Parts: sequence; structure tokens; C-alpha cells
Amino acid sequence: MSTDLTNRADVERRLWDEIEKHNTGMLGVTGVAAHHTQPMTAFVERKTNQIWFFTRTDTELAREVSQGKSAMFVHQQKDFQACIGGQLTLQRDTARIEKYWNAVVAAWYPAGKADPHLTMLCLDCDDAQVWISQGGPVKFVWEIAKANATHKSPDVGGSASLNFH
Repeated sequence: MSTDLTNRADVERRLWDEIEKHNTGMLGVTGVAAHHTQPMTAFVERKTNQIWFFTRTDTELAREVSQGKSAMFVHQQKDFQACIGGQLTLQRDTARIEKYWNAVVAAWYPAGKADPHLTMLCLDCDDAQVWISQGGPVKFVWEIAKANATHKSPDVGGSASLNFH
């Protein structure tokens, strides 16, 4: 899938497409000394630039976020990487719980949708940095060989910045 890195709409469309297709990434609160990112399943809402995640109110992440925190969601695939920053809040949104509930989510929450600890995190996306490798594995091998022979950096793609406000 070719993406014009100079076209904001093209990059944004690719970002949301990639997260929807491969919906797992690493989510973490920024500015918390002992906190590590953790794998989370993402549910994208393009029109509002939001990403939603299921969690429980009794998790460390939920306790850290309670009133909102800056956070980063990192999504990585073979030829696509993105780091999305924004404000993370805890919200018991029964409409979204219903909307995004599926067999995979149910496996992680055996008490079901009525579990009083079940809640959601909402990442209101502020910005993103996106890196896209273009040309596939043959171009990658060629560029690495050429870079080693010429002592110049390989040209395997590029990056783009997005601001959602």
C-alpha cells in the first residue's frame, strides 16, 4: 500500500486503516516514572480522532489515569510504525462497551459487560508521528547493500507528523 507522505489526508487514512486492521499496540501514560507501556486492543473513531480501549477500574493503568493523563499509543507493523500522543481518560461508556464488545474482548472479561469494574479508556489524539517503509523487502535489501557500499543512509521510506487539532 503506497502512501504519499506529503499528503496529510493520505497519511491519516493510512494510520487509522493500520490500527483498525491490526488493532493491538502498546499504551502507556507519560511522565510516570515506574510505568511501562502495555499491550492493548484499540478501537478507532476517526471522526473524533479518538482511540478506545477496554480495561478494568482496578488496574494500575486505570488508577493512574483516573482524572486524565498524557499518554502514548505505539502501533507497529512490518512496514508501518506510529506513535500517537494525546490525553487519556477513564470513562464508563456503556454505549461503547456494547458497540465494541466481541468474543475476544469477552475472553478477557469473564464477568461480562455487566462487570462493575469494566470500563474504557479514551485516548483523545493530539498528534502522531508515522514512519512508513516503502518498496518492500527487495528494495530494503538493495538500499542496505547500497548504503554499505556508498557509506550513505539507505532510502527505505520516510516519516510524517500529524496534528489533530
